[in-house]
Amino acid sequence: MTDRSLTHLDPQGNARMVDVTLKEPTPRRAVARGRVLMKAETTALVAQKAVAKGDVLAVARVAGIMAAKKTSELLPLCHPLLLGAVLINFKIDDEFIEVEAQVDTVDRTGVEMEALTACSVAALTIYDMCKSADRGMVIGEVALWLKTGGKSGTWRREDAVNPA
Repeated sequence: MTDRSLTHLDPQGNARMVDVTLKEPTPRRAVARGRVLMKAETTALVAQKAVAKGDVLAVARVAGIMAAKKTSELLPLCHPLLLGAVLINFKIDDEFIEVEAQVDTVDRTGVEMEALTACSVAALTIYDMCKSADRGMVIGEVALWLKTGGKSGTWRREDAVNPA
């Protein structure tokens, strides 16, 4: 095990928040994607803005943005960050809606967890708003696709096609 493998543990094995006090702030970005698999009839309802609860993607976009801003309150060892931008976009296919969350900051630590949280909560919101039409939906494939900035530089998922 390398000394970087479990940075959230102290030498005694106790959980800790990593000390980033002396790190220089740098521009950072993370992109996460996930999918909500559903019946074609359900994606059609979303696309036509015909879901009884309202505009599914508009509500999911706001939910994702709010979730990114609340990440440090949900995940105990995450640092609170000043986010510069949170973008939530959707791609409607025949039997799924893809959610993409991009989060940007200039800070001392990355925004991967904020992007993953935003993506996940946007997907959960889609499920919540569409469940009366399709209880068989599946949320999946939530993954980090890109991270830039910081000491480790750029990381890109190998199977990524135009992630940002």
